[in-house]
Amino acid sequence: MPNWIDVAAEADCLPGQSLEVVAAKRMVAIYHTEEGFFATDGMCAHQGGPVGQGELCGNIVTCPWHGWQYDVTTGKHQLSSIHLDCFAVKIEEGRIWVDVPSED
Repeated sequence: MPNWIDVAAEADCLPGQSLEVVAAKRMVAIYHTEEGFFATDGMCAHQGGPVGQGELCGNIVTCPWHGWQYDVTTGKHQLSSIHLDCFAVKIEEGRIWVDVPSED
């Protein structure tokens, strides 16, 4: 069952930018690429760095702590089989919604 959560205004995450939000008690990173909006776990799989604060270049985000890179459309790390959880995103009436499973 979907757990859609309103996390931000669409205007808060302009093209080429990322945004950190808390949804269902999780840090989530929202990305706005040329292909649209995407969302992943906001903590890097390496050492928990703030992926949502990293540089976004096309569909690739670079964690600011140690340079790990992920494809924001799939969550896949660029050099291994490691990946970040991905969440569905929708835009409704200028708001960004993510489908993040609840911890219950």
